[in-house]
Amino acid sequence: MRILSGIQPSGILHLGNYFGAMKQFVDLQDANESFIFIANYHAMNTIKEPKVLRENTLEVAISYLSVGLDPKKVAIFRQSDIREVCELTWILGTLTPMGLLERAHSYKDKIAKGFSPDLGLFAYPVLMASDILIYQSDVVPVGKDQKQHVEIARDIAIKFNNTYGETFKLPNPKIEDSTAIIPGIDGQKMSKSYNNFISPFWSEGEIKKQVMRIVTDSTPVEEPKDPDKCNVYNIYKLLATKSEIDDIRAKYTNGGFGYGDAKKMLLAKILDYFAPIRKRYFELKNDLGTVEAVLKDGAERASLLANKTMESVRKNVGL
Repeated sequence: MRILSGIQPSGILHLGNYFGAMKQFVDLQDANESFIFIANYHAMNTIKEPKVLRENTLEVAISYLSVGLDPKKVAIFRQSDIREVCELTWILGTLTPMGLLERAHSYKDKIAKGFSPDLGLFAYPVLMASDILIYQSDVVPVGKDQKQHVEIARDIAIKFNNTYGETFKLPNPKIEDSTAIIPGIDGQKMSKSYNNFISPFWSEGEIKKQVMRIVTDSTPVEEPKDPDKCNVYNIYKLLATKSEIDDIRAKYTNGGFGYGDAKKMLLAKILDYFAPIRKRYFELKNDLGTVEAVLKDGAERASLLANKTMESVRKNVGL
């Protein structure tokens, strides 16, 4: 199958990005044809500083390579290096009903949070549809909050195919139920917007500081606790083996185990789990030439597919 997905370059990546998206990308790369991009056009809705956008874009590329994406198996590229995606966005926009976009949950949520109601924010699902359809993608690994956008891409593809003839594959979202929502240190979804995230790429001191800030209840040390209601446990179990999860559950339910102890176990687990990833990350921070070469090669591979699709699109619409 052909896999397509991407992450916005909003800064240093966190556990939610890793377990909600990047780990899926790595797990899928051996048995599939994967195209994984950095969504820097999308990020322009929120990032208005050119230097920050460029730096954040490289940050995502470094993170992709650090977590184990193999550029020999995966085309890793910047969204903006495939200019045809903007051409396709306009063409799809001529068919996309306003009502379809007005029903997008993400747009309404962001407006409620004070985002400016710009065209870019409103038309975000059309650009995302272009990202997906231009590579004739079969499967799109996404978080639960992006499922509707993949469904919108399907709706747009169906309308285009019905209007101009069979042109696009109909993509399907892929969501890992176990990691659909990664809890932050306050129990909400982990997000930079809430400042409740933990990044494996921070210094050890910064990781420790944030782990110790995880919100817990006031149950005394000696009393049993419900691990499923604990933010520390719900993050820990993402990193642990089954036997380690069984062991810490027993500690919670038996009593005599404090939240401070749980936080120390979580800190040790984060540092152990991400040790090789952190090592690779800091190596690549000092080897940006390698990162740029990977992005150039990925863009060339992605362009071959994008150009092939656009030849069909232009012919079918009469351009």
